[in-house]
Formats: sequence, structure tokens, C-alpha cells
Amino acid sequence: MTVYYTYMVVCRDRSLYTGYTDNLVRRIRAHNTGKGAKYTRSRGPVKLVYWEKFATKKQAMQREYAIKQWPRSQKLLLLPEELREYYG
Repeated sequence: MTVYYTYMVVCRDRSLYTGYTDNLVRRIRAHNTGKGAKYTRSRGPVKLVYWEKFATKKQAMQREYAIKQWPRSQKLLLLPEELREYYG
């Protein structure tokens, strides 16, 4: 059974990127080798700071979309406090 993830990374310029995948390790590697999303290609390396698991691709995509609509301040609330303070 495939597990899907919605994840958030912090880019080198401290911007946040949210995406979804069925393989976190492979996806983060892709972001860090310039083969990930267009947004992260010029902003690498990235650091994985948050993820959630979902049973279906649709659920992961819906969560990704919802998070992408939020302002940065709300996205930062998903992070542990020490990261929130550092990246905030």
C-alpha cells in the first residue's frame, strides 16, 4: 500500500516550499540535485522541516493546496518551536 506525504522544506533563501510525494527521501534528493520543482531549483539546498502522511494521493494534494493558500506566518506554526523561531 502506497503512503503519500505532504511536506514542507525551507530553501537556502529561507523561503518555504510545500509539495506532495509518495517517497520523501527521493523527492528531497531531487530538490537538492536541481531535479525537483522549478521553484526550488535555484534555491537549493533545501531542508525538510515538516511532513504529514496520507492514505491517498488526493488527500495529500488537497492538504498541499490548503497549506499553499496560507500566509507564511500560518505555515510556520506547523514547525517545531525552535525552527519556527529560527526561520520566522
